[in-house]
Amino acid sequence: MSLSLPGVTDWSAFTFLDHHRTALLQSIKEESREETRIEETGPSNNIREITCSEILGAIENVIQDIVTSLARNKAPVLTLVNRSDWRNIQFKDSVGLQMISHHTTRKIKSDCPKSATKFALILKMLSVIYKMVQDNTYATKRDIYYSDTLLFGSQSVVDNIVNDISCMLKIPRRSLHILSTTKGCISGNLSYTEEDGTKVNCTCNATAVIVPSNVQGIRNVITDAKFILIVEKDATFQRLLDDDFCNKLSPCIMITGKGVPDLNTRLLVRKLWDTCHIPIFTLMDADPHGIEIMCIYKYGSVSMSFEAHHLTVPAIRWLGLLPSDIERLNIPKDALIPLTKRDQNKLASMQKRPYMACQPMWKKEMEIMAASKMKAEIQALMSLSSDYLSRVYLPNKLQFGGWI
Repeated sequence: MSLSLPGVTDWSAFTFLDHHRTALLQSIKEESREETRIEETGPSNNIREITCSEILGAIENVIQDIVTSLARNKAPVLTLVNRSDWRNIQFKDSVGLQMISHHTTRKIKSDCPKSATKFALILKMLSVIYKMVQDNTYATKRDIYYSDTLLFGSQSVVDNIVNDISCMLKIPRRSLHILSTTKGCISGNLSYTEEDGTKVNCTCNATAVIVPSNVQGIRNVITDAKFILIVEKDATFQRLLDDDFCNKLSPCIMITGKGVPDLNTRLLVRKLWDTCHIPIFTLMDADPHGIEIMCIYKYGSVSMSFEAHHLTVPAIRWLGLLPSDIERLNIPKDALIPLTKRDQNKLASMQKRPYMACQPMWKKEMEIMAASKMKAEIQALMSLSSDYLSRVYLPNKLQFGGWI
């Protein structure tokens, strides 16, 4: 079992060991330079502000094509990218999962019973977006769904149509005046000003700050944080808040997406990376689901690969809970959970993903999990002591470079 070392519990004197921090920051700078080169030269990741006239023009072009088809007595067709097709995805270690330029598509035909409804819903959504852009108003996807629940049927229908339109127009979703409902929270050594002038102070206390719905509008970001910790679960996040982790363990920022992160939480992590350029670590359950969530933050998702340059942070490091930690710390077996068949299938699938080729240490950890056929939640550390996570595990990991 790892022991609490002298000085580690002396919170006021806590610092990273110099050689670990220097090496990590150097690695981050190299990745940053590579990413900057891609952003400066790549045609698909122009991050300039898109004007309202450009958005309106893009929508008008779609409508013009439909009118032209009708004038020729042809049934209008919309062409959408297959966003969930791995054949449309390429991996670059400095960007993550991004969509290739020559991607496969699917046709949404207005005269086909199977696709006519979706065709109509896309036109309805384009109309909603057009009016919001014209009026300079905003709405959440939830607002849009509840404006006509009978028409849309479910929230997931709205979500998919918005993403399809964003991909079709090659315009980020936030530029379409559609906001996401935020579930993520942030706390720690951070303050910023929102677009409307509201000043937000995230100083760590018992209550965290909700991730803003318009991350793009954040300005005047101020922090003395030495690192950012992404926490998978809200329960773990709250426990670290209760333990006053942000203040005790050097200045830091904590953020949680409460499971699979929403768009705003991912945008905020990317915003903080672009602004602060400090180490970013993840604290996830040692199970396939936790690893996948970490990969979403780091490399992105297939369905949102068309926005990879705005969402991914390849510099993220896996701090814990590592499968190898389970044996190293002698976590009791009754605190572990057997992998289900679904877990095993997901684990096998993830080991074949393209980004694993450049992460041999990650792959080794996944092999340890597969061989043991066991998984562990972060709460398993409580079997060692109630405050083991904040008092021993994280301090030791951070001080002695226990990330991969």
